[in-house]
Amino acid sequence: MSDDRTPSADSPFRPDPGARDAAPQFVLPLVVRIERAAPPARTDALETAARAVLVMLTDERSVGEGEWARAVRDWQDARIRKVVRRARGAEWRRAEALPGITVTGKSAEVRVFPPVPLDGWPKDLARLQVSGTDLDDPDPASPADPAAPVLWLNPGLDMSAGKAMAQAGHAAQLAWWELTDEARAAWHATGFPLAVRTAAPARWPALTAGGLPTVRDAGFTEIAPGSCTVVADHPALR
Repeated sequence: MSDDRTPSADSPFRPDPGARDAAPQFVLPLVVRIERAAPPARTDALETAARAVLVMLTDERSVGEGEWARAVRDWQDARIRKVVRRARGAEWRRAEALPGITVTGKSAEVRVFPPVPLDGWPKDLARLQVSGTDLDDPDPASPADPAAPVLWLNPGLDMSAGKAMAQAGHAAQLAWWELTDEARAAWHATGFPLAVRTAAPARWPALTAGGLPTVRDAGFTEIAPGSCTVVADHPALR
């Protein structure tokens, strides 16, 4: 699951498909805990995955001379691929034993791991399934707080929960890249509050034309290349 970035003109991450494709490719693994008896709510899983990406980006091991910093830099220099796999029971316990960070939501648990080469997954993660991440919301999601960041999903696309989790993670990352240092510090200090909601069909064209960070999928799985999947509506970027 990958993206085409559409940051602002002065961003250090301006689109350069040739350079990104030529660089060694890494992937950010995310594992969502889905127990048969108590699966997480879909929206909570999406929001938790997005926060997990931000937590990984800002962890002290991911910056400066931290032990994960080189892998994170190499991953961000190429396509910011993310793959979501599911685990339960003993699978989840083995995943928790690997270096990473577990982020919890209201019902969801997502563990994010430092980036790995496309063909270099740890065996306990490589054996986990990508399929089977279909989740539901038992109750309708509450209206999003207009004062908080909202990741708006394309209402015209049908994505599995795993795919949507990866796309929400892309959107959160693009928003993070576009923020000022002051806005980043404020978001970090409050624990990265955010909401993931499906946009109203009538509002979607305005969202995609509003200059906000927009995820365009590379088309490796589920949907057509170039599809606009998520718009990151952070108040500091309006």
